[in-house]
Amino acid sequence: MTAPASRRWAARAVLIDLDGTLLDTIDDLAAAANAMLVELGLPARPVEQMRSFVGKGAESLVQRALTGTLDGAVAPEQLTAAVSIFRHHYARENGVSARLYPGVREGLAAMKAGGLGLACVTNKPMAFTLPLLERTGLSSSFDLIIGGDSLPRKKPDPAQLLHACEGFGIAPQQAAMIGDSINDALAARAAGMPVFVLPYGYNEGRSIAELDADAVIESLEHAASLIDVITPTAREAGSPARH
Repeated sequence: MTAPASRRWAARAVLIDLDGTLLDTIDDLAAAANAMLVELGLPARPVEQMRSFVGKGAESLVQRALTGTLDGAVAPEQLTAAVSIFRHHYARENGVSARLYPGVREGLAAMKAGGLGLACVTNKPMAFTLPLLERTGLSSSFDLIIGGDSLPRKKPDPAQLLHACEGFGIAPQQAAMIGDSINDALAARAAGMPVFVLPYGYNEGRSIAELDADAVIESLEHAASLIDVITPTAREAGSPARH
């Protein structure tokens, strides 16, 4: 399913998720999570099972890997120790096997050439976000990078998205969110901006059709073709601040 060819959206900036949207990082995440499990004396899990565990940050992934379920829980002290082990292994694996999805470079280039501000908004901690973007050659594409620990709250809370809009000096209605999961859709709706979702990422095993989104897009390149850039003269406020 894709957006109707006649439907278009106007924006000054685009906010883009990282894992499952820009990059397929499941092999790195699964390798680190399985190394954690083995270190704890537990059996490793299949990569496809790990795929369904991704979506709500590192602590959630670790807890799900430990329990083998989406909603299982472990004791706080056990979770803290396991997260520390996971982070140690992920620092080694981060970016090793990550792959760009088709149309990512082309889409980012088209958006940038059109004058759109670009922000990467992810729940991944900044200690892993920045090296991953550097290692995959994506860092220079973004004016703003907001990680899961940049603010007290992260997606599905709208705080990160609103913070990005403040950085660009625009209203939330002048931005669009692109993601692959329920967290992205919920955060965008709460922020009051349109949201496009991709069918190939990590949505905790759910169908992308279940999400409240404005369009299901094929790629970032497809998204770029659906956005009309709002020029400064069309706004009441001044030009967005670039960082």
